Amino acid sequence: MLHFFGHSLCYRYSLTVRLLLLLLLMSTSAAACSADTGSDEERRVAPERSSQNVQADTMLARRMPSGPPATIEFLGNPILSDYRQSKKLDAYFSRINTDFTLDAEAIENIHRPSVSDTIYTIRFGESVIELYAPSQTGELLLQVADIRNAGIALRNNMKVGMGQPELMTKLKNFDVRILQTNSEIVATSVEGAPTSLRFFLKNGKVNRIRYEGYVD
Repeated sequence: MLHFFGHSLCYRYSLTVRLLLLLLLMSTSAAACSADTGSDEERRVAPERSSQNVQADTMLARRMPSGPPATIEFLGNPILSDYRQSKKLDAYFSRINTDFTLDAEAIENIHRPSVSDTIYTIRFGESVIELYAPSQTGELLLQVADIRNAGIALRNNMKVGMGQPELMTKLKNFDVRILQTNSEIVATSVEGAPTSLRFFLKNGKVNRIRYEGYVD
């Protein structure tokens, strides 16, 4: 009896220990499975959220209006302010309110002699506008304007025939350095390319405008 009772106690104790170990293993496995399941769900949800964010960003980008056209600095082109328009000869033609002629001359590119560029010359009366057109860039760069009549107005309606006080008021709207004498007013860049715009005066009024741009 004692032997059996002792064996029974040992057996019960052994069974209890086994049950505790089994419960511990089951709880550990359940926790691991729960963690794995959560990770799997997070991995499935994450791409969905990511794709939703991408879609939202794409829709936002599509809804954003396009910005205003690039504006040229005043001394970069005192006739036209819109960069896209400055690449078209028609934009210059539309600014001239008198008869004019157009000449085109092929010239050698100063950096690549094998490449031919073009100089366009617009003449109206005694006035001349020269535009340099590099063949490889599609640009149309204003390099010289010698204006002796009111056949064309610059930006802000500056033109031959206007009075000196009005000219000074208009020039102050631009970021330029102004030099003034009795016979001329010169607008130059505060810094940067060596461009200049000269207004020649006679009897207190502008009788000639000469622009010299920088073309590399």
